Amino acid sequence: MYLGDLEMVQEAEKVKGEFVRLEDDVYYKISHYDLMSPFFMTLVSSSDHWLFISSSGGLSAGRRNPANALFPYYTDDKITESSEHTGSKTILRVFRAGKWQLWEPFSQHCSGLYSITRNLYKNRIGNKLVFEEINEDLHLQFSYKWTFSEKYGFVKISEIKDLSGEEVHVDVLDGIQNILPAGVDPDLQNVRSTLVDAYKKNELEKETGLGIFSLSSMIVDRAEPSESLAATTVWSRGLVQPTYLLSNDQLQRFREGYKLEQEDFIKAQKACFFVGAELSLAGNECLDWMIVSEVSQSSAEVENLLQDLLTASDMEVKVRKSIHEGTIGIKRLVGLADGLQKGADILSTGRHFSNVLFNIMRGGIFEEIYHIDHADLVDYVRSVNRKVLKQNDSFFNRIKDKDLNIMSLMSEVRNSLKPNLQRICAEYLPLSFSRRHGDPSRPWNTFNIEMKGPNGKRLHNYEGNWRDIFQNWEALSYSFPHFIEGMITKFLNASTIDGYNPYRITREGIDWEVIEPDDPWSYIGYWGDHQVIYLLKLLEHAENHFPGMLAEMLSQDNFVYANVPYRIRSYTTIRSNPNDTIEFMADKAAEIDQRVKRYGSDGKLVMGRDGSILHVNMCEKLLVMGLAKLYNFIPEGGIWMNTQRPEW
Repeated sequence: MYLGDLEMVQEAEKVKGEFVRLEDDVYYKISHYDLMSPFFMTLVSSSDHWLFISSSGGLSAGRRNPANALFPYYTDDKITESSEHTGSKTILRVFRAGKWQLWEPFSQHCSGLYSITRNLYKNRIGNKLVFEEINEDLHLQFSYKWTFSEKYGFVKISEIKDLSGEEVHVDVLDGIQNILPAGVDPDLQNVRSTLVDAYKKNELEKETGLGIFSLSSMIVDRAEPSESLAATTVWSRGLVQPTYLLSNDQLQRFREGYKLEQEDFIKAQKACFFVGAELSLAGNECLDWMIVSEVSQSSAEVENLLQDLLTASDMEVKVRKSIHEGTIGIKRLVGLADGLQKGADILSTGRHFSNVLFNIMRGGIFEEIYHIDHADLVDYVRSVNRKVLKQNDSFFNRIKDKDLNIMSLMSEVRNSLKPNLQRICAEYLPLSFSRRHGDPSRPWNTFNIEMKGPNGKRLHNYEGNWRDIFQNWEALSYSFPHFIEGMITKFLNASTIDGYNPYRITREGIDWEVIEPDDPWSYIGYWGDHQVIYLLKLLEHAENHFPGMLAEMLSQDNFVYANVPYRIRSYTTIRSNPNDTIEFMADKAAEIDQRVKRYGSDGKLVMGRDGSILHVNMCEKLLVMGLAKLYNFIPEGGIWMNTQRPEW
């Protein structure tokens, strides 16, 4: 096959996977990954970064949630197709043997023109990904790595190496494309991306080379002032006397051999950040540089970064140190959940590490082990039931200066003989690192990674679908058995009076779906199919680890029912239309919302006619969970509840 008069190179290699050591870390290497169909990956940090990337090179990344994105948050198919215009982009002009040759690693522009080998490396920890391309005709190797820094953001480290043993001159143009300014959420980007482009403002601070990407104003269609007060920042270190570009306007001119002209201000165009430089590599020499990006930066944070770039001569060292600290942070979190193994089978121990990592990402981890932070406990009780907090003010003041753990806290609470206080404290699970499992391959299930408060303090927070949370807590309970009582209590108190469970579990309580008429994916779900096995595993673990605990819990009257505003339709109605068995009660939902505003999340619990929360013992709770679904399918089902317990 020829491209014009040039015969195209045919690849005949095979894909191969193996563990290798790269730099100071162990990576899994896929040789010739480009011969595979594109596949999707995620990178993980010990903080609130998220990054989803295709083997094509297209990616989306950001902090906390999709509303704080560095690159557009699209579905995975669009991300895979975006590699030419989103994320990393590198163009090289190589001078060898008296002529200039153009090389564009990882791009379709040079496909088939050179004999190349592409390899992909992901480290075992899961926070570093390296794309590598070896050009055997030009005797050069180029690679770039994505990783994270808690302090500085997202780090791309590029590296070029001579393989010929002879000096070579290379003109480099390297950067990132389709950068999002602060203030652009996924709905705005997906529906009105052209309008978003019109509002973009790309600026260069010349003295430091800092790129500042913002909106000229917030995008609203109202006659009101709406300033854009945050920005995305990008800067680079490692290249000598670089030329900076803020758009991709000059990429084709660079390909054609023209000299770059620095861009200081660009508006109403997609944001890019490129650095161009002339390099001379000695034989077998290797050079690297970095591009560092951060999202949602305030004016004060931008000013602080400017001062650092002006005064600090060791910014590269600081970034690399921060990356290393993040790697140690992930190891620590996984180690807390018994995810670190040593063995001869590195594939097996690596698989165990990743299993535990994804488990704690879903269900959370007890970073402080069994220690209880008094201020966080009080904040939790306040969010659940402000009335209970006020009634027990003396109790919380009395334990304020004690060095509490979960065991001593529950001992103190049991002595109080107050069911609501005991229930709320039993449900207190100081988990962090948790997030829902939404990603670009599940666009209907968005995620949120709440790990830091406004003051930078580590937050305790978790959220997830019912099945995901308890599935993950089953394994977590083996590492933290003293929280098993709280997990069981959370499970039972989140189930309903008719034996079902809501959609989501959060730190504060429960959440359910509400139908959105204009969204065909919006629907309500009411499940009971996961309950028996998940609860059984937690109960078995409790009995095996703490014999006698369940016998004590069976008679404790500190269990409640979740009041989800769904109702199972009558037997007659279900027979006539078995495809529509659940009714959403809008009036009940509005009533529950008002209760939540008055009490806190306890407003979502079943209450008696006197307005007090109804408590039952564990034995009765288990009985109702088991029998309720049976009675739902008996004509006039549900009447037995009213006759058995009139106060309901």
